[in-house]
Amino acid sequence: MLADPAAQRSLLTLADLDSEVARIQHAARSLPQHKAIADLIAARQRVTDELIFSTTEADDLQVAVSKAEADLEPVRARLARDEKRIVDGSVSDGKILRSLQDEVAHLQRRISDLEDSELEVMGRLEEAVAQREKIAARKIEIEARLHEEVAVRDEAVAKLSQEAKDLSVARAPIAARIPVAVLALYEKMRASSGLGAALLKAGRCGGCQLQLTVSDLDLYRRAPAEQVVRCVECDRILVRTAESGL
Repeated sequence: MLADPAAQRSLLTLADLDSEVARIQHAARSLPQHKAIADLIAARQRVTDELIFSTTEADDLQVAVSKAEADLEPVRARLARDEKRIVDGSVSDGKILRSLQDEVAHLQRRISDLEDSELEVMGRLEEAVAQREKIAARKIEIEARLHEEVAVRDEAVAKLSQEAKDLSVARAPIAARIPVAVLALYEKMRASSGLGAALLKAGRCGGCQLQLTVSDLDLYRRAPAEQVVRCVECDRILVRTAESGL
């Protein structure tokens, strides 16, 4: 495979640009906001589950309070009727009057018990509502923090994406100077190892960083300048320059 030495040197520029793009892509994937966002999303799900449970508990207690009040209404109404009969003198029979008085006492005890139960449930309801509001406030706080982290992440990603786009624009005319077959080989090596071409400097491959043997260097020295050579260790394209130590 042949390529003009200048075109081969363009591979180094291309490799530098591609390495910078890879660095930018890694930076975009490694933003601290990614973990923060994932943690906040998980926290939001947990607090949402807590809020559902707390809301259900408060709703159930509200139903219990309504039922307790409904249970009291007929007892209070009956007590009022009995007390009215006793007070207005409509009952003249002593036995019936004593029976009414006994029933009034019973109803008063019953009302007292029901009111105590209602107050206990109302107390639990008040606590449940307060807990629900506390959880709801925590969810609002988490969602606000999540919104902030997403905004910071999106801004950072947009900036990095623009940098990568600018590098891609700069890359195009450089890639155009490289023969198609050589560029295809470069892209193949870049896809497999992350770096398609490297400088041979002072007898060392700039890709795998290994010092090459004297016999290998002799092969590179004798190869025509137009010949595209590859590292015997990592198989990347090796670009020879005055710095190669040949």
